[in-house]
Amino acid sequence: MSRLIASLVAGALLFGAGRASARDDWFGRDKALHFGATFGLAGAGYAAGAAFSREPVVRFGVGGTLAMGAGIAKELYDRSSGGDPSLKDLTWDALGTASGLVTAWLFDRYIFNRGRP
Repeated sequence: MSRLIASLVAGALLFGAGRASARDDWFGRDKALHFGATFGLAGAGYAAGAAFSREPVVRFGVGGTLAMGAGIAKELYDRSSGGDPSLKDLTWDALGTASGLVTAWLFDRYIFNRGRP
C-alpha cells in the first residue's frame, strides 16, 4: 500500500507542474492511441513472457512492465521536450494495459487450454 501511495505522490509531483492543455479531454483521439498502443504492447509482452515461464504472474509482469514502461517513458519524454505530459494519457495507458493483459490471459486460458487442471 505504501508503494501505491509513493507512486501516486511521485506522479503528482512529476506532472503537477506541467502546463494544462485545453485540448486534453478524456476522449480525444490521442487517448484512443494510448489505449490501443498499450493494449497491443501488453498482449505482446504477455506472449513474450510465455517463452520464459509457464506461470501467469510472470507473463502479467512482462506484459504490464512493457506496456506501462512505454507509456511512462512517453510522458517523461513529453515533459522533458516541452510537450504536454498528461495524467489522462497515463490513465488510458493503464486501461489499455489492463485490458490487453486480461484479453491475453483469456486467450491463453480458453483458446490454448493452459491453466486448466
